Amino acid sequence: MTSEITLNHYLWVSGLLFALGIAGVVIRRNALVIFMALEMNLNAANLALIAFSKYNKIVDGQVLVFFIIAIAAAEVAVGLAIIVALFKRKQTVSVNELNSMRL
Repeated sequence: MTSEITLNHYLWVSGLLFALGIAGVVIRRNALVIFMALEMNLNAANLALIAFSKYNKIVDGQVLVFFIIAIAAAEVAVGLAIIVALFKRKQTVSVNELNSMRL
């Protein structure tokens, strides 16, 4: 008996990752954990793009994933800088206590 990994398997894993990322954004109150959950959502979208690219035997999805990874790296740098600045100013990363955009 041979088990082959199909497009459905990739999409199920991608959907599960995306659902976990959404749950992390909704449930957690730590800014760093919310930020990591958003990154998990990006990776779930990347997995779906790669799966469709492999299924259709074209490289367009894979090329798009490289651009998304580059943009995500810049987003991580900016996001972590904002979180560090908020922590230095307020001494917390809890979003319940960071209700004001004014520093």
